Amino acid sequence: MAVVAVDSAFPRSPRGAVKIARALVASAAFLCFAASRSRGAYTALAAMEVVITALFFLLYFLKLDKKMSWLFWPLADIFNSVIAALFLLVVCLFAVIIKTNNGTLAGGVFGLVLLVLSVVDAVLLFQKISLDRPRGRNTPAK
Repeated sequence: MAVVAVDSAFPRSPRGAVKIARALVASAAFLCFAASRSRGAYTALAAMEVVITALFFLLYFLKLDKKMSWLFWPLADIFNSVIAALFLLVVCLFAVIIKTNNGTLAGGVFGLVLLVLSVVDAVLLFQKISLDRPRGRNTPAK
């Protein structure tokens, strides 16, 4: 039976706190959109954001990014945050502008807060990545 390593400091780190905040705000947006019976795109985007953010949180929390080193996970996380921010900008602006009911308006506002959190997450990850030095066990050629 394999023992799973856990990074207990990750949830208290700035990156972990932003991931938790993204998941909670995305859950609130999902509940608002679902309760108001909004268009499927609103609800689907919020649901996908909850799932993807939770998966990235678990990836870092369980140190799976170290075990699955075939992909540079922080860069994939940055791409996820940027793409999510673009989709959230478009969809949540439509939700706020159209505001068919109060639930759609509230979900749109939560989505715009989520947009800010996605940008903050991307900036934190970008600061963590240093492209000019070797990562991991790589050593420079002599």
